[in-house]
Amino acid sequence: MTKKSPNPIDKHVGSRVRMRRMMVGMSQEKLGESLGITFQQIQKYEKGTNRIGASRLQNISSVLSVPVAFFFEGAPTGTAGEGFAEDASPAYVSDFLATSEGLALTRAFTRIADPKVRRRIVDLVEALAEAPDAG
Repeated sequence: MTKKSPNPIDKHVGSRVRMRRMMVGMSQEKLGESLGITFQQIQKYEKGTNRIGASRLQNISSVLSVPVAFFFEGAPTGTAGEGFAEDASPAYVSDFLATSEGLALTRAFTRIADPKVRRRIVDLVEALAEAPDAG
């Protein structure tokens, strides 16, 4: 029997739950307690291995203080955008922001007021990523 891979939308919604939970500094246990479920269930939601039902997603949005639509921002659609709509962020962006390092880096970077300093940091990171021993 082969293992079914998670639906891309379920993975995306789960990663957005994780990102928001981490943004507010909440543990999986605390979110689970607030919803009356185990932290293991939260883990499954965040990985996309278990789908989140509509009422549960509404409860999660309430606990994490975001609208339900937040969890679908940038979700894969499988169709090309129309008109002047902005393209969805690539999956690696939300994947990165869902990590503790990505969140910490983003928080620190956005606190830098000087745009020239921010640009120099981007240049440094790009140079480091291109270095021969970066892989």
